[in-house]
Amino acid sequence: MSSAWPQAGARGQDDAAARAGAGPCGLVVVLHGGRSVSAEPTTPLQLSVVRMIPVARAVRRAVADGGIAVCRPRFRVRGWNAGLASPVADLEQWLDEAARRLGDVPVALIGHSMGARAALRAAGHPQVRAVAGLAPWLPPGEPVGQLAGRRVLLAHGDRDTVTSPAQTWAFAERARAVTQVTTVPVPGGDHAMLRGAARWHRLAAEFARDAFGLPGS
Repeated sequence: MSSAWPQAGARGQDDAAARAGAGPCGLVVVLHGGRSVSAEPTTPLQLSVVRMIPVARAVRRAVADGGIAVCRPRFRVRGWNAGLASPVADLEQWLDEAARRLGDVPVALIGHSMGARAALRAAGHPQVRAVAGLAPWLPPGEPVGQLAGRRVLLAHGDRDTVTSPAQTWAFAERARAVTQVTTVPVPGGDHAMLRGAARWHRLAAEFARDAFGLPGS
């Protein structure tokens, strides 16, 4: 991920915490999708990156009264790249840096597609308390042990032709052996989360509030 802190297009603190001059008491990291294979660098204008702007905005509004920071970092390259699992290394490095700068604050991860796969892989990081996958890419064989003790949400639209809802539900069943998993089918939902976008945004926002024990909005 970009080494800047916070990078352009991301926030290290929400507005309320920044005005108060205090560090956040929690952090939500919103993660974009990508491709199965690509060494091309990410840019702020790629559609998968831009799509997460309204998701992050909805989350920021939802947690604004809780002193929770919301960040939207970018992966260095667009691809997962087989065994390299490029975004996982980026995310783990970024979480280590967050811990160094912010201290032992709880973290919730919200990822879309490839970003969801990376978030679920990195959920074993000691800062992470909760992880949500929106239209996640979860091929057979994805590990689940790292999810132990984490709150997990998986949401998938039944019109997704890019990633597989059936694979998401199969992953959820395996993950239930180690933790509690909430699954949300989204009727009519597509991979880009554009059909019924408000519902996807609301799911992310409510997950973030629940992750930090904030009352319903």
